[in-house]
Amino acid sequence: MSFEINAQAEAGTGAEQCSWCGEAVERDDGFRLYQPAAPRRAIFCRLEHVVPWAMQGARWEPGTGAEPGWIGESLDDCAHCGAELVETRLVLVRHRGDHRVPDAFCSVDHLAAWATAGGRWR
Repeated sequence: MSFEINAQAEAGTGAEQCSWCGEAVERDDGFRLYQPAAPRRAIFCRLEHVVPWAMQGARWEPGTGAEPGWIGESLDDCAHCGAELVETRLVLVRHRGDHRVPDAFCSVDHLAAWATAGGRWR
């Protein structure tokens, strides 16, 4: 599955709060986690905040059920184990200025293991 990148298409402006520590996360920084099959999401100011969030029961916030339309690369395989993803996949998007770097996972456990190992830059 492939998507177009359009960082300007995000709804809203200003800062949101980290789902783990509550710190402000600006629109062009941090990580956004989506579960397209369910209307929920989570926001993190740092990748390492994914780990305690997952360990403490993965508290989600309400969100849209739609996958972000501005994602620009194929998300067919789990970034941690390589398994083919199904509809219940999770999509983690790194925000860095106008750039968006997506990764997808088959479970919260695989997301946490990937983050523990250093994420994309392990």
